[in-house]
Amino acid sequence: MSEASVVPDVLATAERWSGEGRRLALATVVETWGSAPRPAGSHLVIDADGNFEGSVSGGCVEGAVVSEALDVIEAGAPKLLEFGVADETAWRVGLSCGGRIRVYVERLG
Repeated sequence: MSEASVVPDVLATAERWSGEGRRLALATVVETWGSAPRPAGSHLVIDADGNFEGSVSGGCVEGAVVSEALDVIEAGAPKLLEFGVADETAWRVGLSCGGRIRVYVERLG
């Protein structure tokens, strides 16, 4: 099975969910330093009920992004989030090699 058939098309999901009338936010990895689980350009779409598809990192970072996205959906103001940890705590939050990432979260629609 190719990777393309496993990885969801997050933007297509966002378009479909928007067509269903869901209120959405889109999170995008805009910058990485060191080792990061997902490259710049990776997306996560989140609806107002906390449903999501895609990935921007993993572990606790993903949960924090979903939580922030719910705030963005309600308030409408975008957020630029930065996550980074020391190597000794990296595994616990999902950044396995001490990498840092910056994620931009914006409301759609």
